[in-house]
Amino acid sequence: MQHKIRIVDLLKEDTILLDLSSTTKEEALDELIDKLDAAGRLADKAEMKKAILARESQGSTGIGEGIAIPHAKTAAVKVPSIAYGFSRQGIDFASLDNQKAHLFFMIAATEDANQAHLETLALLAQMLMDESFRQALHKAQTADEILSLVTAKEREINGEHESVPEQAEPGVSPATKTVKVVAVTACPTGIAHTYMAADALKKKAAELGITIKVETNGSGGVKNKLTQAEIEEAAAVIVAADKQVEMERFAGKVVIETRVAEGIRNPQELLERAARQDGPVYRSKAKGSSGSASYQEQIQAAKAEKKGKQSGFYKHLMNGVSNMLPFVVGGGIIIALSFMFGIKASDPNDPSFHPLAKVLMDIGGGAAFKLMIPVLAGFIAKSIADRPGFAPGMVGGLLAANSGAGFLGGIIAGFLAGYIVVGLKKLFANLPETLEGIKPMLIYPLLGTLITGFIMVYVISDPVAAINAGLSSWLKNMGQGNMVLLGVVLGAMMAFDMGGPLNKAAFTFGIAMIADGNYLPHAAIMAAGMTPPLGLALATTLFKKKFTDEERQAGKTAYVLGASFITEGAIPFAAADPTRVIPSIMVGSAVTGGLSALFGCTLPAPHGGLFVLPVVGNVGMYIVSILVGTVITALMVNLLKKNIAN
Repeated sequence: MQHKIRIVDLLKEDTILLDLSSTTKEEALDELIDKLDAAGRLADKAEMKKAILARESQGSTGIGEGIAIPHAKTAAVKVPSIAYGFSRQGIDFASLDNQKAHLFFMIAATEDANQAHLETLALLAQMLMDESFRQALHKAQTADEILSLVTAKEREINGEHESVPEQAEPGVSPATKTVKVVAVTACPTGIAHTYMAADALKKKAAELGITIKVETNGSGGVKNKLTQAEIEEAAAVIVAADKQVEMERFAGKVVIETRVAEGIRNPQELLERAARQDGPVYRSKAKGSSGSASYQEQIQAAKAEKKGKQSGFYKHLMNGVSNMLPFVVGGGIIIALSFMFGIKASDPNDPSFHPLAKVLMDIGGGAAFKLMIPVLAGFIAKSIADRPGFAPGMVGGLLAANSGAGFLGGIIAGFLAGYIVVGLKKLFANLPETLEGIKPMLIYPLLGTLITGFIMVYVISDPVAAINAGLSSWLKNMGQGNMVLLGVVLGAMMAFDMGGPLNKAAFTFGIAMIADGNYLPHAAIMAAGMTPPLGLALATTLFKKKFTDEERQAGKTAYVLGASFITEGAIPFAAADPTRVIPSIMVGSAVTGGLSALFGCTLPAPHGGLFVLPVVGNVGMYIVSILVGTVITALMVNLLKKNIAN
């Protein structure tokens, strides 16, 4: 039997800091790591910091209520430990409630941390949910007082985090607990947020008179696992998770999915929604039509989706685009490398012919690029109809690519195949159970592919190919003024939502133009997509008083992200001050896109940022376009943002 480890086995006098001198998040992390290192708990201080920062990059461990629990499970830890630090003035830790953190518990777990250690860390999270315990820690004057408080609290609730909280709470009789809810919590590392969310839900459920059981998916595995009977009895399921959890068991139940942070920050809202059954019904991805929702349930799901979830259309489209991108990026850059030998160097009949250029073109254009539209269509169809939709989608996409219907045809083929298979599932829902096995292996691929293929050949492909040909001709014959306007619009789209639907729409349009041999639009798109993070990074360098210490540190990373064409590097700044940052980056990106088009810059590679400059046409003016937009963004940010108060 495993030895029961106590928190005071991990938190010792030599790992307690009663008065943190730090004023910033990074300084606080360094101070706690230094304390652990000085106490001999670490094998490698630098690796410990790297692991801590990696966890912070997934979301702040400032959980609110003045608490921060930075944590890592790494080989850099010699002895499992907890470092405690108290800051009387408080430190901006980017906490969930935007309040300063005062109580810091840094959890250092060994790479092979066993179940006993993980359960102990979960207990710490539960202890910190008690307001009176937090207040007592604030008043403590010595390390001995801290250890005494922790020991007493641990004895009080030792082991209760594994029980099902269905007993009567003070002031709430069992008879009033008429609503039953089940929940699952999980965070990427499974050490702190998983248990904080679970305890926040339990505590709030007790206040609301709701019976709840919470399953935790921590690093040590699943605890308090929900039974099928408990799921069936529940009014709804709350899934507060930042990693994949087992979902098929919830088929047919109202499921409210959210981030684990919401379980900590807004447990009352989640529980009230669960009690009202205000959420979509989970539709099984493994049971075909048997897991499908009724018409009324679909209406309910649609209403819930309006509360913030992305639309089904966008979700399906992005599933196709995200799976297509590796083919686009890899193939596009290989094609660009071919062009370095000469634009026509892959043609055996051209004087500039080079054998290596032909091999590169065969790999990039002859293989990768030919697969991207079938892959786009296949994964759109799979998102809609699960695996049975994949083959019809791929075939429809290939027909679109071969007929000249291009990206638009591929998108249509994906949605067409997906919904055809959904229809087939409903049509054959009542087949005898003995024939269930032939549906995914015979009926769906055969009829789905056949129907999709006929519709693509006789209805879709030719008209869409004509539209594509017309669009291509219009772009090629577009005057310079119109081309500049197109660059401005595409540039603004890239900055508006920084990786969202408009950004992806512009990016997908640029890829379609590359596939059609028109390299000018995508040059404007990539340049404009690089400008927001670069402009904000420059602003943090030139105008330091406009930004917090944490934002200035993020600015250094934004330089790298911008240079790599990762527009999402601007999101932290935009989220903190959207009314000033978003207009600034849109203007900068619009100028960059317009200038790139004005100078006639071209780009045959779909991704790569500054790393594909060797294949950019008119590269000098391309760099000028990016620099001008970057400077304009930084100046507008300086003009619009106020100085940070000291």
